[in-house]
This record gives sequence, C-alpha cells and structure tokens, in this order.
Amino acid sequence: MKILAISDNVLPQMENADFLRRTYPDTELVISCGDMPAAYIEYIASILEAPLFFVRGNHDVGYTDSDPGGENLHRRVVFYKGLSFAGLEGSMRYNGGDAQYDELSMTRMVLDFGPRLIWRRSHAEHGIDVLVTHSPPQGIHDRGDLPHHGFRSMRWFIRWYRPRYLIHGHIDTWDRRQTTVTQFEGCEIININPVKVLTLTERG
Repeated sequence: MKILAISDNVLPQMENADFLRRTYPDTELVISCGDMPAAYIEYIASILEAPLFFVRGNHDVGYTDSDPGGENLHRRVVFYKGLSFAGLEGSMRYNGGDAQYDELSMTRMVLDFGPRLIWRRSHAEHGIDVLVTHSPPQGIHDRGDLPHHGFRSMRWFIRWYRPRYLIHGHIDTWDRRQTTVTQFEGCEIININPVKVLTLTERG
C-alpha cells in the first residue's frame, strides 16, 4: 500500500492540485500525524481521492468530531486493505492545552489497547501494523524540552504489542543530520515530518 504521511508544516506545493496528482498519483491512503490545518489535510486527501486517517497534534485545538473528516485513529484500531492501524494523539503536557498528556495518562491509553492487541500479538509476530502518533517515544527522535519530550509508555506499546511501524511527526527535520528512522524492538520508527511516502506490504 502506498501511503502519503504528512505532519506539522504546511508546504505550498501541497496546496497545488496539479503537483499532488503528478507527484503522488498512486496514493492509496493519506495519514496526518498532527499539527495540520483540517482544511489542508482534507484538501490533499480529496485531490488524491484517498481515504484520510489522522491523529491530533498539540496545536490541533480546533478539531471537532467532524473535522477534518476521515478516521480519527486516537485510541482506536482501524483496518484498511489488509493492514491494521492504531493511533495516539498529542504531546507531553506543558501548558494545560488540549491534546496534551502526562505520562500516567498516556500509559493508561496504552494499557487500554491490551484487550484488542494482546490476542493478535499472541497469534502473530505483530499485534498491529502501524501505530500513528504525533509525539515520538522517549529517547527516540525526541528533544530535551518538555513539549518535545517523547513518551516512555510508547516504548512499552512497542514492547507489548509489537507494531511493525510507528510513524510520528512533532519533531522538525530541517537539519538533515537528524536521525529520522530508528529500529527498536522489531519496530521501524519513522519521523515523517513534513512529508514522506511509505510503501507497506500486507503481512504474509
């Protein structure tokens, strides 16, 4: 499956219909990892005629149940074209805003996936194909300041449920020396900010 993943930074060329159709003609799914205007991601998905999955970032305070359309993956498991997707929104709590969580709150959300994923994990190598998050796991692609500090409980998610991939945004990648792909406990963790094309295969 060809996935167009986006987050955090609005790119002018991505607001051009001809550019989108020419550059991403075979996109089968659009995923937003957060901090994206609802109209922007909905426009991209509509031009490419692809379904939209998303999680909110810490700046996505204006979203409602109906915006931006598509599937909100937060705390859910969704299946599409033979692949499974789960999501966890937001960042570390730093000013009390929406879609911000302390470590205990995120741990509870990770634990809530147990009844749905432990059985799948016991019958296959991976409990989920793709975990979509806004923030990265602790110590992987994150930074020292509180708003950009990763969640320790996301490392537990990887150990317990064994996703094949974790894709996240939140951390800028303008410095090309930054690491954007990391292997951890059998999971490929990818910082997709601001845009990345992923090709995922169905498990055999």
